Amino acid sequence: MFKKLSVLAALGLVAASCNVKEEHVLCSAPVSVHVNDFLVTVDTFSDTKATSATEYDGVKGLTLAFYEGETEVYKRSQVKGDLEDGETFGQFNLFLPTGSYTMVVLGYGKSEDDDLVLTSPTVAAYTGAHVRETFAATQSVNINSTAAVDISATLDRIIAKLRVASTDGRATAATNVRMTLSAGGKAFDPTTGLATSNTGFSNTVNISTAAGAISSSITYLFLASDEQTMDVTVDVLNAEGQVLSHKVATGVPFQRNRTTNLSGILYSAEAQASSFQLETAWLPDQEVSF
Repeated sequence: MFKKLSVLAALGLVAASCNVKEEHVLCSAPVSVHVNDFLVTVDTFSDTKATSATEYDGVKGLTLAFYEGETEVYKRSQVKGDLEDGETFGQFNLFLPTGSYTMVVLGYGKSEDDDLVLTSPTVAAYTGAHVRETFAATQSVNINSTAAVDISATLDRIIAKLRVASTDGRATAATNVRMTLSAGGKAFDPTTGLATSNTGFSNTVNISTAAGAISSSITYLFLASDEQTMDVTVDVLNAEGQVLSHKVATGVPFQRNRTTNLSGILYSAEAQASSFQLETAWLPDQEVSF
Protein backbone atom coordinates (compact mmCIF):
# COMPACT_ATOMS: atom_id res chain seq x y z
CA MET A 1 0.00 0.00 0.00
CA PHE A 2 2.73 2.40 0.90
CA LYS A 3 4.48 3.26 -2.32
CA LYS A 4 7.81 4.96 -2.89
CA LEU A 5 8.25 7.98 -5.07
CA SER A 6 8.95 7.69 -8.75
CA VAL A 7 11.89 9.92 -9.64
CA LEU A 8 12.40 11.23 -13.16
CA ALA A 9 15.85 12.74 -13.64
CA ALA A 10 15.67 15.27 -16.45
CA LEU A 11 19.16 16.13 -17.66
CA GLY A 12 19.88 19.79 -18.29
CA LEU A 13 23.09 21.64 -19.13
CA VAL A 14 24.01 23.92 -16.25
CA ALA A 15 27.16 25.99 -16.34
CA ALA A 16 29.05 25.82 -13.05
CA SER A 17 32.63 25.88 -11.95
CA CYS A 18 33.50 23.32 -9.28
CA ASN A 19 36.38 23.68 -6.92
CA VAL A 20 37.38 20.25 -5.60
CA LYS A 21 38.04 21.58 -2.10
CA GLU A 22 34.67 23.29 -2.05
CA GLU A 23 32.79 20.74 -4.10
CA HIS A 24 29.98 20.24 -1.62
CA VAL A 25 29.25 23.98 -1.58
CA LEU A 26 29.81 24.99 -5.20
CA CYS A 27 28.71 21.88 -7.08
CA SER A 28 24.98 22.32 -6.58
CA ALA A 29 22.27 21.15 -8.92
CA PRO A 30 18.94 22.89 -9.50
CA VAL A 31 16.12 20.62 -8.31
CA SER A 32 12.43 20.87 -9.15
CA VAL A 33 9.87 18.83 -7.22
CA HIS A 34 6.30 18.89 -8.43
CA VAL A 35 3.15 17.24 -7.18
CA ASN A 36 1.10 15.85 -10.04
CA ASP A 37 -2.62 16.29 -10.51
CA PHE A 38 -4.83 14.16 -8.31
CA LEU A 39 -6.45 11.08 -9.79
CA VAL A 40 -9.38 10.09 -7.60
CA THR A 41 -10.86 6.64 -8.24
CA VAL A 42 -13.87 5.30 -6.36
CA ASP A 43 -14.45 1.62 -7.03
CA THR A 44 -18.24 1.81 -6.99
CA PHE A 45 -18.26 4.19 -9.97
CA SER A 46 -17.32 3.22 -13.48
CA ASP A 47 -15.64 6.50 -14.33
CA THR A 48 -12.62 8.27 -12.90
CA LYS A 49 -12.07 11.92 -12.33
CA ALA A 50 -8.76 13.77 -12.46
CA THR A 51 -8.60 16.72 -10.12
CA SER A 52 -5.79 19.23 -9.88
CA ALA A 53 -3.87 19.57 -6.63
CA THR A 54 -5.29 23.05 -6.12
CA GLU A 55 -8.86 21.68 -6.23
CA TYR A 56 -8.53 18.65 -3.95
CA ASP A 57 -10.10 19.70 -0.65
CA GLY A 58 -8.49 16.92 1.41
CA VAL A 59 -5.01 18.46 1.12
CA LYS A 60 -4.47 22.03 2.34
CA GLY A 61 -0.74 21.87 2.98
CA LEU A 62 2.42 20.35 1.51
CA THR A 63 5.82 19.93 3.13
CA LEU A 64 9.00 19.00 1.26
CA ALA A 65 12.25 18.20 3.05
CA PHE A 66 15.67 16.79 2.15
CA TYR A 67 17.85 15.10 4.75
CA GLU A 68 21.48 14.10 4.61
CA GLY A 69 21.44 11.33 7.18
CA GLU A 70 19.50 12.92 10.04
CA THR A 71 20.59 16.45 9.13
CA GLU A 72 17.95 18.65 7.57
CA VAL A 73 19.33 20.30 4.44
CA TYR A 74 16.12 21.83 3.10
CA LYS A 75 12.52 22.14 4.26
CA ARG A 76 9.67 24.16 2.84
CA SER A 77 5.95 24.10 3.51
CA GLN A 78 3.16 25.45 1.34
CA VAL A 79 -0.36 26.27 2.48
CA LYS A 80 -3.06 26.45 -0.13
CA GLY A 81 -4.29 30.02 -0.43
CA ASP A 82 -1.25 31.43 1.40
CA LEU A 83 1.58 31.26 -1.13
CA GLU A 84 4.38 33.66 -1.86
CA ASP A 85 4.29 35.75 -5.04
CA GLY A 86 4.98 33.60 -8.09
CA GLU A 87 4.68 30.35 -6.11
CA THR A 88 2.50 27.48 -7.33
CA PHE A 89 0.96 25.00 -4.92
CA GLY A 90 2.70 21.66 -5.44
CA GLN A 91 5.79 23.09 -7.16
CA PHE A 92 9.12 23.49 -5.32
CA ASN A 93 12.34 24.84 -6.79
CA LEU A 94 15.63 24.65 -4.91
CA PHE A 95 19.35 23.94 -5.19
CA LEU A 96 21.06 20.95 -3.58
CA PRO A 97 24.82 20.35 -3.25
CA THR A 98 26.20 17.06 -4.52
CA GLY A 99 25.44 14.26 -2.09
CA SER A 100 22.96 11.57 -1.11
CA TYR A 101 19.66 12.58 0.42
CA THR A 102 16.37 11.24 1.74
CA MET A 103 13.48 13.23 0.35
CA VAL A 104 10.24 13.40 2.35
CA VAL A 105 7.01 14.82 0.93
CA LEU A 106 3.86 15.20 3.02
CA GLY A 107 0.38 16.27 1.92
CA TYR A 108 -2.19 16.95 4.59
CA GLY A 109 -5.38 18.61 5.65
CA LYS A 110 -4.94 21.68 7.79
CA SER A 111 -6.73 24.15 10.03
CA GLU A 112 -5.53 26.95 12.26
CA ASP A 113 -5.34 24.60 15.25
CA ASP A 114 -3.89 21.50 13.54
CA ASP A 115 -0.27 21.76 12.41
CA LEU A 116 1.70 18.86 10.99
CA VAL A 117 5.34 19.15 12.08
CA LEU A 118 8.10 17.16 10.37
CA THR A 119 11.14 16.85 12.65
CA SER A 120 13.20 14.13 10.96
CA PRO A 121 13.00 11.62 8.09
CA THR A 122 11.24 9.22 10.44
CA VAL A 123 9.12 11.46 12.69
CA ALA A 124 6.17 13.71 11.89
CA ALA A 125 3.27 14.57 14.18
CA TYR A 126 0.12 16.63 14.45
CA THR A 127 0.55 19.09 17.30
CA GLY A 128 -3.07 20.19 17.60
CA ALA A 129 -6.23 18.46 18.69
CA HIS A 130 -6.96 16.62 15.47
CA VAL A 131 -5.33 14.32 12.93
CA ARG A 132 -6.14 15.25 9.33
CA GLU A 133 -6.18 13.36 6.06
CA THR A 134 -2.50 12.65 5.36
CA PHE A 135 -0.42 11.52 2.38
CA ALA A 136 3.30 10.76 2.40
CA ALA A 137 6.19 9.48 0.33
CA THR A 138 9.95 9.16 0.73
CA GLN A 139 12.71 8.59 -1.78
CA SER A 140 16.49 8.39 -1.91
CA VAL A 141 17.89 11.12 -4.14
CA ASN A 142 21.50 11.29 -5.34
CA ILE A 143 22.91 14.54 -6.71
CA ASN A 144 26.05 13.59 -8.64
CA SER A 145 26.54 16.63 -10.86
CA THR A 146 25.23 20.09 -11.59
CA ALA A 147 22.72 18.78 -14.13
CA ALA A 148 19.14 19.79 -13.43
CA VAL A 149 17.00 17.17 -11.68
CA ASP A 150 13.25 16.94 -11.97
CA ILE A 151 11.45 14.83 -9.36
CA SER A 152 7.83 13.78 -9.64
CA ALA A 153 6.24 12.78 -6.34
CA THR A 154 3.44 10.23 -5.92
CA LEU A 155 2.05 10.15 -2.39
CA ASP A 156 -0.06 7.54 -0.64
CA ARG A 157 -2.86 8.11 1.85
CA ILE A 158 -1.48 6.68 5.09
CA ILE A 159 -4.24 7.28 7.63
CA ALA A 160 -7.24 5.25 8.72
CA LYS A 161 -10.63 6.88 9.18
CA LEU A 162 -13.35 6.35 11.78
CA ARG A 163 -16.92 7.49 11.20
CA VAL A 164 -19.38 7.38 14.10
CA ALA A 165 -22.98 7.69 12.88
CA SER A 166 -26.08 7.91 15.05
CA THR A 167 -29.29 6.12 14.18
CA ASP A 168 -31.22 8.32 16.62
CA GLY A 169 -31.72 12.06 16.56
CA ARG A 170 -29.36 14.47 18.25
CA ALA A 171 -30.34 15.35 21.80
CA THR A 172 -30.99 19.06 22.30
CA ALA A 173 -28.29 19.41 24.96
CA ALA A 174 -25.65 17.51 22.97
CA THR A 175 -22.92 19.74 21.52
CA ASN A 176 -19.88 17.48 21.01
CA VAL A 177 -18.85 13.89 20.40
CA ARG A 178 -15.64 12.60 21.95
CA MET A 179 -14.07 9.55 20.29
CA THR A 180 -11.36 7.82 22.33
CA LEU A 181 -9.14 5.26 20.60
CA SER A 182 -7.29 2.70 22.71
CA ALA A 183 -4.40 2.36 20.22
CA GLY A 184 -2.79 4.11 17.26
CA GLY A 185 -1.50 7.66 17.45
CA LYS A 186 -1.14 11.19 16.09
CA ALA A 187 2.53 10.84 15.07
CA PHE A 188 3.97 8.72 12.26
CA ASP A 189 7.11 7.63 10.44
CA PRO A 190 7.02 9.04 6.88
CA THR A 191 9.18 6.18 5.59
CA THR A 192 6.60 3.56 6.63
CA GLY A 193 3.39 5.53 7.14
CA LEU A 194 2.95 3.80 10.52
CA ALA A 195 2.36 5.35 13.93
CA THR A 196 5.42 6.04 16.09
CA SER A 197 3.35 5.48 19.24
CA ASN A 198 0.51 3.09 19.96
CA THR A 199 -1.07 4.55 23.08
CA GLY A 200 -4.21 5.96 21.48
CA PHE A 201 -5.77 9.42 21.93
CA SER A 202 -9.08 11.27 22.17
CA ASN A 203 -10.65 13.51 19.56
CA THR A 204 -13.58 15.81 20.32
CA VAL A 205 -15.61 17.27 17.44
CA ASN A 206 -18.61 19.56 17.24
CA ILE A 207 -22.01 18.19 16.25
CA SER A 208 -23.09 20.12 13.19
CA THR A 209 -26.58 18.67 12.70
CA ALA A 210 -29.75 20.15 14.16
CA ALA A 211 -31.45 18.77 17.24
CA GLY A 212 -33.49 15.69 16.34
CA ALA A 213 -31.40 14.90 13.24
CA ILE A 214 -28.98 12.00 12.90
CA SER A 215 -25.28 12.90 13.06
CA SER A 216 -21.96 11.72 11.68
CA SER A 217 -18.63 12.36 13.42
CA ILE A 218 -15.20 11.64 11.94
CA THR A 219 -11.69 11.16 13.25
CA TYR A 220 -8.45 10.08 11.57
CA LEU A 221 -5.62 8.08 13.10
CA PHE A 222 -2.27 6.50 12.29
CA LEU A 223 -2.04 2.76 12.85
CA ALA A 224 0.90 0.83 14.28
CA SER A 225 0.46 -1.80 11.55
CA ASP A 226 -1.36 -1.96 8.26
CA GLU A 227 -4.33 -3.61 9.96
CA GLN A 228 -5.09 -3.14 13.64
CA THR A 229 -7.86 -3.88 16.13
CA MET A 230 -8.66 -1.60 19.06
CA ASP A 231 -11.45 -0.41 21.36
CA VAL A 232 -13.38 2.77 20.64
CA THR A 233 -15.18 4.77 23.32
CA VAL A 234 -17.76 7.35 22.24
CA ASP A 235 -19.03 10.00 24.66
CA VAL A 236 -21.70 12.58 23.90
CA LEU A 237 -20.98 15.85 25.72
CA ASN A 238 -22.98 18.95 26.55
CA ALA A 239 -21.67 22.51 26.38
CA GLU A 240 -20.13 22.19 29.85
CA GLY A 241 -18.26 19.01 28.91
CA GLN A 242 -20.48 16.71 30.94
CA VAL A 243 -21.09 13.21 29.58
CA LEU A 244 -24.67 12.68 28.39
CA SER A 245 -24.16 9.15 27.04
CA HIS A 246 -21.27 6.70 27.01
CA LYS A 247 -20.72 3.85 24.53
CA VAL A 248 -17.87 1.38 24.11
CA ALA A 249 -17.20 -0.78 21.05
CA THR A 250 -14.54 -3.46 21.56
CA GLY A 251 -12.36 -5.14 18.98
CA VAL A 252 -12.98 -2.60 16.23
CA PRO A 253 -10.96 -3.36 13.06
CA PHE A 254 -9.03 -0.63 11.25
CA GLN A 255 -6.93 -0.62 8.10
CA ARG A 256 -4.90 2.09 6.43
CA ASN A 257 -6.67 3.94 3.63
CA ARG A 258 -10.01 2.49 4.77
CA THR A 259 -13.01 3.84 6.65
CA THR A 260 -14.40 1.97 9.64
CA ASN A 261 -18.05 2.83 10.37
CA LEU A 262 -19.67 2.65 13.79
CA SER A 263 -23.41 3.21 13.83
CA GLY A 264 -26.13 2.88 16.42
CA ILE A 265 -28.18 4.63 19.09
CA LEU A 266 -25.85 7.36 20.31
CA TYR A 267 -27.81 9.99 22.20
CA SER A 268 -29.86 7.82 24.55
CA ALA A 269 -28.01 7.13 27.79
CA GLU A 270 -30.45 4.31 28.57
CA ALA A 271 -29.76 2.37 25.36
CA GLN A 272 -28.30 -1.08 25.82
CA ALA A 273 -24.72 -1.68 24.75
CA SER A 274 -25.94 -4.16 22.14
CA SER A 275 -27.69 -1.31 20.33
CA PHE A 276 -24.33 0.11 19.30
CA GLN A 277 -23.67 -1.79 16.09
CA LEU A 278 -20.39 -2.37 14.30
CA GLU A 279 -20.20 -2.28 10.51
CA THR A 280 -17.23 -4.46 9.66
CA ALA A 281 -17.26 -4.14 5.87
CA TRP A 282 -14.60 -1.87 4.44
CA LEU A 283 -15.60 0.94 2.14
CA PRO A 284 -14.23 0.81 -1.42
CA ASP A 285 -10.71 2.12 -2.00
CA GLN A 286 -10.16 5.72 -2.90
CA GLU A 287 -6.89 5.98 -4.79
CA VAL A 288 -5.47 9.49 -4.90
CA SER A 289 -2.37 10.11 -6.98
CA PHE A 290 -0.90 13.56 -6.93
